[in-house]
Amino acid sequence: MESLMKESQCVFDKIKEQLGEDVVEKYDYMFAGNGLVAYKDGKFLSKQSIQAHVGEDIIQDLINYCLRYIAKMKLPKKRGTFIEFRNGMLNVSPIGRSCSQEERIEFYELDKKERIRETFVEHLRRDFAGKGLTFSIGGQISLDVFPEGWDKRYCLGILENDACKKIYFFGDKTLPGGNDYEIYEDPRTVGHSVTSPEETLRICKELFF
Repeated sequence: MESLMKESQCVFDKIKEQLGEDVVEKYDYMFAGNGLVAYKDGKFLSKQSIQAHVGEDIIQDLINYCLRYIAKMKLPKKRGTFIEFRNGMLNVSPIGRSCSQEERIEFYELDKKERIRETFVEHLRRDFAGKGLTFSIGGQISLDVFPEGWDKRYCLGILENDACKKIYFFGDKTLPGGNDYEIYEDPRTVGHSVTSPEETLRICKELFF
């Protein structure tokens, strides 16, 4: 239980770093890792873990495969933290999550032209077929690996149990293969495909104010 709470605290700290110190207390719900770590009314609610679900053998096979694949790539830049082990997924970045904002944009523009992550995902789907894993492109520099069914829809079950009447979702990776696609298309949500925080803010003002 102590290790569980320590790991949950790390997720809690990451949310605060990204969205502000009081963000978890400010809202009725806060979900991290596709909802696998859940907070309600500012308090820890529940947690699932990828290693307990799929087992250490598959986790290590996957990590080794990704490191070998990335090692063979020649990119304009490579930095550190190529694999980030999260509670409900592995986040894999060919350039490395330690890259600067300028390097991030450089990779993103190259990726759009050369389909670096799309090709990576195709290889993973082929070589790990039947292992119960999902592979999807997320953000600007990475791809996500998680158990089947553990996409961003996972949190909807918690909200359904509490009888939430209308759930709005905003995401930028809403096309097939993107990590927002499933929850964007889910009939339980009102999905909005956006391209920037500014567009999200504009739509929220139109909807709620």
